[in-house]
Amino acid sequence: MIRKLDYRLAKMKKFALLLLNIIMFSIGNCGGPLISRFYFIHGGQRIWLSSWLQTIACPLILIPLSISYFHRRKIESPATAKILSITRREIIGSIGVGIIAGLDGYFISWGPAKLPVSTSSLINATQLAFTALFAVLLVKQKLTVYSTLSVFLLIAGAATLALRGNGDRPAGVSVKEYVIGFVMTVMGAVCFGLMVSLIELIYIKAKNAISYTMVLEIQLIIGVSATVFCTIGMIINNDFQAIPKEASEYEIGEAKYYLVLIWCAIIWQLALLGLVGVIFYSSSLLSGIIGAFLLPVTEILAIVLFHEKFQVEKGVAIFLALCGFVSYFYGEIEQSKKEKRDNFMDDHLNFIVLHQND
Repeated sequence: MIRKLDYRLAKMKKFALLLLNIIMFSIGNCGGPLISRFYFIHGGQRIWLSSWLQTIACPLILIPLSISYFHRRKIESPATAKILSITRREIIGSIGVGIIAGLDGYFISWGPAKLPVSTSSLINATQLAFTALFAVLLVKQKLTVYSTLSVFLLIAGAATLALRGNGDRPAGVSVKEYVIGFVMTVMGAVCFGLMVSLIELIYIKAKNAISYTMVLEIQLIIGVSATVFCTIGMIINNDFQAIPKEASEYEIGEAKYYLVLIWCAIIWQLALLGLVGVIFYSSSLLSGIIGAFLLPVTEILAIVLFHEKFQVEKGVAIFLALCGFVSYFYGEIEQSKKEKRDNFMDDHLNFIVLHQND
């Protein structure tokens, strides 16, 4: 009885933390492209700066990590309490993922710069296909009937939006720039799918049991590595020298320019922090499912905030995305019921064996 109660409490705690990370990921995933687009439509022009902002707020993770460290010092002796609980192998893996994250940030920054939010979001939705592909190849993720149907519906929703053609090219953006933005955003979707699967692979290959503290440490290293990568790009592109001039010429004022940059960094950090949490408490595939489900939400926000056109295709995409999301979670519920039945049968068989031995 006590074992079952502990199991239920552990499941409830895991679900609560998963829900918290889903909320952070959702806020960042929707808000990130919107605020990045806001930066560009009011006069921002620096692609590397936009990608740099996606990870520069990673030092905020030091706050919960410091609390965790001092808590460990109280439980353990100060001599044995390690600053980092991850191994050298995990650090090297995290640095590699961080470089991919920096490259991903650069690629997806072309979307808000050259494409409407609705268009860049629908291209980003293709990351679900790449996430599923890399999850199968790298972490041996098994696709159930429901998750496969979910992937199909969500990709179909993105394909439906593509029927609009390229008639949504923003004013002042050439055909060449539009095509480059399109291709770069697709490359970003590929990098994202690879990145989340590699993060899950780090969890699987870890020598020690993965705790949320270790998840935060991995995220910090990924964030620092990505920031260093983008900083090098900014230095080469002279972005740091261009910031004061861009701020003075910003359409809505210099003070608001810096405010936009600060909020851009915070919102994108929520996305990354929520992402690694979702992968830790569930899977990389779920992160892809949520990202694709948030597509129509981002579409609606773009229509409201930037007055982008709402077309029939967008309504169909929203419907397909909702169906895909329901399909995935229905499959999760059925899988959970199956696990409970299996656990019950195991306990029942163990009970019979024990009584036979008596």
